Amino acid sequence: MSAVADREKVTFSEIDSRRFGVRVARAHVVCDRLPNLLDSCAAERIDLLVARCNTTNLEAAQAMESNGFLLMDTLLYYSFDLTRKSIPEAGSDGRVRPLQPGDEVEIPRIASAAFQGYMGHYHADPRLDLRECDEAYRSWAERSCTTREAADQVLVAEVGGKVAGFGTLRLNSPDEVEGLLFAVAPESQAKGICPLLMIASLQWSRNQGAKRMIISTQVTNVSMQKVWCRIGFEPSHSYYTFHKWFKPENRG
Repeated sequence: MSAVADREKVTFSEIDSRRFGVRVARAHVVCDRLPNLLDSCAAERIDLLVARCNTTNLEAAQAMESNGFLLMDTLLYYSFDLTRKSIPEAGSDGRVRPLQPGDEVEIPRIASAAFQGYMGHYHADPRLDLRECDEAYRSWAERSCTTREAADQVLVAEVGGKVAGFGTLRLNSPDEVEGLLFAVAPESQAKGICPLLMIASLQWSRNQGAKRMIISTQVTNVSMQKVWCRIGFEPSHSYYTFHKWFKPENRG
């Protein structure tokens, strides 16, 4: 299947469907393919479609708005060019190591604490249960520790022998590593742990032979973007995230 065809495909999300109790699918939207995507959702009895489009594709964004989609967030990607930039030195007293047995207990706990109430596209949708929205990040962290389908590498930051944070990484291609999920325990924040994890992630990416590392966050998460810019990441591209409900809201 071509890259374009794959972007136009509706993919059923078993994890989201089980979590929220409705049939959830995901898709990337190209304007002239939107009618086909909607037909596919009808055929598959989808209740909620999570759809993204490039922010440069205003035609697609406006077409989705005209068809009842609601904007939930804007996802901003940053990139670090490993072929022309030097990785900075770490400035924290902590250390970073690969995942080891026993971390699968601490890492989900840190994710739960760090992402409680975080305003991603799940939390922005008033029809989704907030407790289950929080659970999405804990579950993601847990799966990253137990299956390569979720992450190719998990890096763990320690301070004084105690797990203080983590980062998960995926090889998108031989040339590109993506930083997926990063979290620092509330008691360890503002101590340089986040930059420490980012620098270790860049080093791991270079060791894999990658030419670049990318990472993303909501456009409103300015504090994290400042950290990335200080390390040497640069803005790359961005996506709108829309939700389209096909199932009527149950108002009791």
